[in-house]
Amino acid sequence: MTTPTSISPTQAVLQVIAGYWTARCVYVAAKLGLADLVKDSPKSAAELAVLTGMHAPSLYRVLRALASTGWLHEDSDGRFGPTPLTVGIQTGAPGSLRALATTELGEEHYPAWGNVLFSVRTGGLAFDEVFGMPNWQYWAGHDEHAQIFNKAMSEMTAIIEPAVLRICDFSGFKTIVDVGGGRGTLISSILRAYPDARGIVLDLPHVIEQGKQLITGQGLDDRCQMIPGDFFKEVPGGGDAYVLKWVIHDWDDERSIAILRNCHRAMAPGGRLFLVEAPIPPRNEPSLHKLMDINMLVMTGGRERTEAEYRSLFDASGFDLTRVTVTPMELAVLEGVRRDA
Repeated sequence: MTTPTSISPTQAVLQVIAGYWTARCVYVAAKLGLADLVKDSPKSAAELAVLTGMHAPSLYRVLRALASTGWLHEDSDGRFGPTPLTVGIQTGAPGSLRALATTELGEEHYPAWGNVLFSVRTGGLAFDEVFGMPNWQYWAGHDEHAQIFNKAMSEMTAIIEPAVLRICDFSGFKTIVDVGGGRGTLISSILRAYPDARGIVLDLPHVIEQGKQLITGQGLDDRCQMIPGDFFKEVPGGGDAYVLKWVIHDWDDERSIAILRNCHRAMAPGGRLFLVEAPIPPRNEPSLHKLMDINMLVMTGGRERTEAEYRSLFDASGFDLTRVTVTPMELAVLEGVRRDA
């Protein structure tokens, strides 16, 4: 990454603008599935236009721009093929983030970020201002978009779950509750690694319906319950380990504490809490999650937090924060023990 001090201010501004343009071209590629279409053999703009229902001359201009930034390769016959980057938006490829690119660079995030000044000016949610409702309510009524978002979360989970499993020792836990666990990607990995454990996933009804298919496909029906519900009201009881991955950063302090207190009430004595989040570093230290924090401002009203701020949430909810383990992806597992006194 080019540091601000190595280029002129003019170049820095142009670099940012070009990055914005590139991001929108990558969105087009992800949305149209261009990586899937060229993975086996290069194709011309005309061929790709037929396959995607696009306007060939206009599509060619996008393809050329993508080739200029390394996302595709144009050969001497004017056909476009893959590069090492292309697998990043190819369906099913290891490490692919096609769904994440689709949802973050387009769909709901793009119009919400277009109104980021509303959030900066008022502290309110740009998403709600644009769409007239919270994003969870919007996705509940727009199944196609909800599926893309939930696939995006599963993609990210698949990337980080090896690190989570290395850090977290779930041996000895009989029941592991994944609060806000989406389609069950993480709990599936945990249960495969710990065959004596049982799992419970709590999420919104439309998410749970998608998750049931995944759990069935993994052959875990007899070991994992998929429960629709609202974690602000209650979470399933009796678990001795409660996992929350990218849940708390979606909410302000008051609502985050409400979720964690519900976990405290529900878990067995001596139960443990595992948060997967991204504590942000201080001052000028670079961090992707300092930008993700603005995404929370715009989309959910939540926030990324420092380790000290997470410690305060734990304390207010009846937990002692006992260990913070940071992964190479800047994500961390924050472990807490339930205070019973």
